[in-house]
Amino acid sequence: MQHPMVRFPDMVMDVVVYAFPRWKWSVVRQCFPKANVTFVKPGAVIPDGVWLLLWGKSNLPQGLASDIRVLRMEDGFLRSVGLGAELVRPLSWVIDGRGMYYDATTPSDLECILATHPFDEALCARAAELRECIVASRLTKYNVGGGFWTRPSHATRVILVPGQVESDASLAYGAPGERSNMGLLRTVRAMHPRAYIVYKPHPDVVARLRKQGVCEQDAIAWCDEVLTDVSMGDLLLLVDEVHVLTSLTGFEALLQGKRVVCHGQPFYSGWGLTHDCVPNPRRQRRLSLDALVAGVLIEYPLYMSRDGKVLISAEQALDTLVQWRQRRGMKVHWWQRITRTILRIFIGVR
Repeated sequence: MQHPMVRFPDMVMDVVVYAFPRWKWSVVRQCFPKANVTFVKPGAVIPDGVWLLLWGKSNLPQGLASDIRVLRMEDGFLRSVGLGAELVRPLSWVIDGRGMYYDATTPSDLECILATHPFDEALCARAAELRECIVASRLTKYNVGGGFWTRPSHATRVILVPGQVESDASLAYGAPGERSNMGLLRTVRAMHPRAYIVYKPHPDVVARLRKQGVCEQDAIAWCDEVLTDVSMGDLLLLVDEVHVLTSLTGFEALLQGKRVVCHGQPFYSGWGLTHDCVPNPRRQRRLSLDALVAGVLIEYPLYMSRDGKVLISAEQALDTLVQWRQRRGMKVHWWQRITRTILRIFIGVR
């Protein structure tokens, strides 16, 4: 069954792509099959009347004309088998004409979809089937981690606290209060002194492609166990609830029916499905889980075929991820270790 693609890929438009690394160029072209796409370096003059594409929350270039329309691009929620920090080609990106999904300070296209879209029965049924397939396949954003973990037999309540990269924009724009991993972990321990708390550092940090957070090496002082090489899809099956700042893990936990407590304002909070410590006053609509899934995984992102030729549906992307993971496996291969070593030199992480 064919499903319509979202807004921008169907448009004939002039797109100027500002300061993107060359490895992303072919993927950008795949996202705009009908557009006239031009790539420019930092400091380039942007012509009048174009669409300007920026990565994430990059600053606007100086001297923009008033008729230039801005788009922002970021990784999607079912991205790849492997880390974006390793320059693994993405299977999913999002394009946002209002803001960015992790910026809770202003509305984004995703927030507007979730607030206003008429999620009809057919779309919700499609989302339910997609959600069930994701859970059965244990898919997550990066699909990494080859280790195993057994839930302690004595633990009556297991809480997962996922770490984030503390320099990420999602914390700067989506966490109005606490923004540190250890601050979150200390808060969860104070809230649940008798629970068995598991802390899982961000995979980019584990791979030493991003810096540890403040005092993150001391995490065991506030939790019962630190896990590094366990697949998030497997781990979520074994915990009772998840506490997050803005981590995507909270959304992945919702797919599995887990209780999610948000200490920040991630895109999936505020719709009646999470316990929100810092409510976002703009988000008043109550959504079913399947309506949330429909907005987040069907209506908002783009999915790209791995051959770089066409856009595909969410269901096709899911099938691709499963096949990709089967071929590659979940272990870190020798060539990945070499790649990571080279990348650490360039990004200054040891």
